[in-house]
Amino acid sequence: MDELVKLVVQKTGISEQQAQTAVDTVIGYLKDILPDPIAGQIDGLIADEGSSGSIEDITKGLGGLFSNK
Repeated sequence: MDELVKLVVQKTGISEQQAQTAVDTVIGYLKDILPDPIAGQIDGLIADEGSSGSIEDITKGLGGLFSNK
């Protein structure tokens, strides 16, 4: 999750603490709105972030939910 927080800081220019709050809020929201099987995988994706490659690789697994377009 640290990589995601750093990415938010880089893209927005907000403080790391604000970025952490934003990331926590979005992750919580996604867990609430996504179907249970997918929502249950979010923690696993975040926990495996260091071994899975970049945050872009992780978000590809969510079907482009975080695309830059």
